[in-house]
Amino acid sequence: MPKIVFIVNGERRVFDVDLASMPYQHHGLPGSLLDVAMNVGVPIEHACGGHCACTTCHVIVKSGAENLSALEDAEADRLDTAWEVTPQSRLACQAVVQGDLECEIPAYSRNYVLEGGGIRLGKA
Repeated sequence: MPKIVFIVNGERRVFDVDLASMPYQHHGLPGSLLDVAMNVGVPIEHACGGHCACTTCHVIVKSGAENLSALEDAEADRLDTAWEVTPQSRLACQAVVQGDLECEIPAYSRNYVLEGGGIRLGKA
């Protein structure tokens, strides 16, 4: 089972995920980082519903990029419009998980009110 680490507000949240039996939540591509996050209760903004039509699910892959599906042209084009994009940036709705990885959800793309994460500004 792949180990997926989501970093939210500096906190590492680690999950062992059985991708084969994980139900598809219809958030992004099946098995995408967004789909995994929704299954394990990690709030990631996805204003377009996971259809690669916005950049609100922008994440930064810290390690394990080789364990994600290839960056397709549509995702690359959309990422060009993301705020503070890095060479390690991906859209969680398009990046399909194939093994262990660690990614950070940038503070500027989190919407605590809409995604049910409560409001907390800065580090505790």
